[in-house]
Amino acid sequence: MNLIGRHPSTNQIARYFDYEHLPAHLQAISKPCHDLAEQMIAALPDGPELTTGLRKLLEAKDCFVRAALDKS
Repeated sequence: MNLIGRHPSTNQIARYFDYEHLPAHLQAISKPCHDLAEQMIAALPDGPELTTGLRKLLEAKDCFVRAALDKS
């Protein structure tokens, strides 16, 4: 994810979309959220709406991962 020159709040939240550290079955759940976050960061300017959108996407990703853990 290219974060060069981005606002600190964008940089700070973007790191939580990393998924490589997860087991393979959870990577499959987390990666689409990472990819969408990456697309939005590339397409939109920094600002409160981007930060809020990323935070809500992060909350959704966390819910999806927990749901996958419950399934295991």
